[in-house]
Amino acid sequence: MYQALYRKWRPRTFDDVVGQSHITETLKRQVAGDRLSHAYLFTGTRGTGKTTCAKILARAVNCQHPVDGNPCNACPACLGIENGSILDVLELDAASNNGVDQVRALRDEAVYTPAAVRKRVYIVDEVHMLSTPAFNALLKILEEPPAHLMFILATTELHKVPATIKSRCQQFSFKRILPGQIAQRLSYVAGQEGIDLTAEGAALLARLADGGLRDALSLLDQCSGGGQRVDEGTILDTLGLAGNLETAGLMERMAEHDTAAALETLSRLYANGKDVGAVLGELSSLARDLLLRKTAPRGGSALLTGGYDEETMRRLGEKLSAQRLLQMLTVLQAATADLSRSSNRRTDAELCLIRLSDERLDESFAGLAARVASLEERLAQGVPAHRVETAPAERAPREETPGEGAEQRPPAAPEDAPPWEVEPAPAPAPAEERPAPAAPAPERPPERPAGSAPAESAVGDRAFWPSFVAGLKGRVPPTVMPYLNNPAKVRGVWRNGRLTLWVDSEFTRSMLNKPAILEGLTRSAAALFGGEPQVSVVTGEPPQEQPAGQEAAPPPAEAPRDGLDDLLAFGERFDNIIIQ
Repeated sequence: MYQALYRKWRPRTFDDVVGQSHITETLKRQVAGDRLSHAYLFTGTRGTGKTTCAKILARAVNCQHPVDGNPCNACPACLGIENGSILDVLELDAASNNGVDQVRALRDEAVYTPAAVRKRVYIVDEVHMLSTPAFNALLKILEEPPAHLMFILATTELHKVPATIKSRCQQFSFKRILPGQIAQRLSYVAGQEGIDLTAEGAALLARLADGGLRDALSLLDQCSGGGQRVDEGTILDTLGLAGNLETAGLMERMAEHDTAAALETLSRLYANGKDVGAVLGELSSLARDLLLRKTAPRGGSALLTGGYDEETMRRLGEKLSAQRLLQMLTVLQAATADLSRSSNRRTDAELCLIRLSDERLDESFAGLAARVASLEERLAQGVPAHRVETAPAERAPREETPGEGAEQRPPAAPEDAPPWEVEPAPAPAPAEERPAPAAPAPERPPERPAGSAPAESAVGDRAFWPSFVAGLKGRVPPTVMPYLNNPAKVRGVWRNGRLTLWVDSEFTRSMLNKPAILEGLTRSAAALFGGEPQVSVVTGEPPQEQPAGQEAAPPPAEAPRDGLDDLLAFGERFDNIIIQ
């Protein structure tokens, strides 16, 4: 009768256990020195060796001829425990025996001395499934056990075990097994079983096992069922996975905003029998690796799942910013979690790819941050060169009177200029309200009296703010950039030599009113307007704008032109610029 590989190759001694030497060495010393505890608690993820070590320990404490803390597996005690003929060692499943009556029966039986071995051992698997009355019934015998009794409890969810139980046990935490150790063990088992397993196939199975050797052996058993060569292609076809090349190609198409090509790739994979959930999972794993490389270029290499060559990772990393990767990972995680409740998995996967290929369709905060980061990158790379090429004649006046900025340039079409250089109001300011460009003396220094800049009256006290915020990158902490970019939270007003940030709440004010942030704002304002500006953060609504030539007059009664409608119109043009 055929036996599954994970059962056939279950370790029989502590030395055979893979990847848990910090636990097996301690247990061997306790057995050899006869310094055993009456209760052990083994914790860790599935397939890491908890139940295996519990069975080895049960044989080791009753072995008649132990070898350096390991059971000999040849004496009558070891053979009887292994084949189940000795009833003094009992393995219980708490998932099906979780009632208080079963635990009471176990407690009443445990007081009797063992009949065939030295110690009566109870292995309780998935102990976190016990009910509260069952835990209370178990507590008393754990507190004052007989000398011949030993409990070995195993669980994958330590947080569900009461503290009163944990405090009466020696706790051992089983860690995930490294992919290299799993691949080495798979190669050994394949060689013993006559399975033609390639090194690349073993590495792929080790990554898919996610730290569990039992899962890796089960996957090897599944992929080798036909007797064929087990390589990467065979594994991908058997398990319905897309493969690293397909996943990297799909990620590259989304990075290039090629929605049609991304959907076509998903359709081809779906037609070939690939599971859409597995495709999204592979994309999520790749996005995670790219984000770790982007945010932790030095120390993050040890955290990568692997499977992609350096050239592919470098090429994708150049096309995707950290904010974009964070947005993609957030969308992928949410879509993967919702697939289990979906009535049409393919449609949900296609919607996910559409949102990943076009940030405008993602209305979350992560999507907004990705769009703002894309604009900042365009500003850092293309806008200065664009200004020099399109308006070289206006460069001298801008240097003579800092702060005039884009208002001195002739009107440009939206596709040729950034949106903040186009007046949002349909009616331009009257030409007679502008002072003559030649009025200031050529030798006039950049410093000027507060409030005397003609640009402030022509453009308005706030029209400078979007481009001003874009230039703050590198001068203020990146954590506050989402606040500064959000017109619903922060509005900047330049008036009379003072930059005032009007914020929506005291919380936003506490985030921005910090010395490092105020210093960066002051430097940027001085570079743009000249002089020694003052910066302050105020909670409330900004005052209404003053028309040109009436700086000393009280504010007019009408609402300012840069209201919510203008901001929304600016956001639409902003989205078009990002995607184009």
